[in-house]
Amino acid sequence: MTIALNHTIVAAHDKQKSAQFLTELFGLPDAAPFGHFLVVVLEHGLSLDFADVPADESIHPQHYAFLVTEDDFDAIYGKISERGLPHWADPRGARPGEINHNDGGRGVYFRDPAGHYLEIITRPYGSGTD
Repeated sequence: MTIALNHTIVAAHDKQKSAQFLTELFGLPDAAPFGHFLVVVLEHGLSLDFADVPADESIHPQHYAFLVTEDDFDAIYGKISERGLPHWADPRGARPGEINHNDGGRGVYFRDPAGHYLEIITRPYGSGTD
């Protein structure tokens, strides 16, 4: 049996702002409208479908981790640093302004405009040594 995640819905108070944040930071094509969604397509066809949530409704932050190449990490982390975005080496935020070197790679956590926790890593967890 072959099963692959195809898409997920990402709640936002401003779907345009959240989708643009991701596409600019990651160097992806602009989001495309599909119904009431703004769709950001990642490699292998997975899409993040941004949907507006009314301003008076709270968004429950989710965690989205992205496996990136070393070069992509450099480019994305450079943009995080240039923009002065708060970031952490750990999911609890105990190591602000740092990156981690888990499994022999690099990783960093940060938040998007809707408050979701984003993470970029260069090695999958469990793939190497700490």
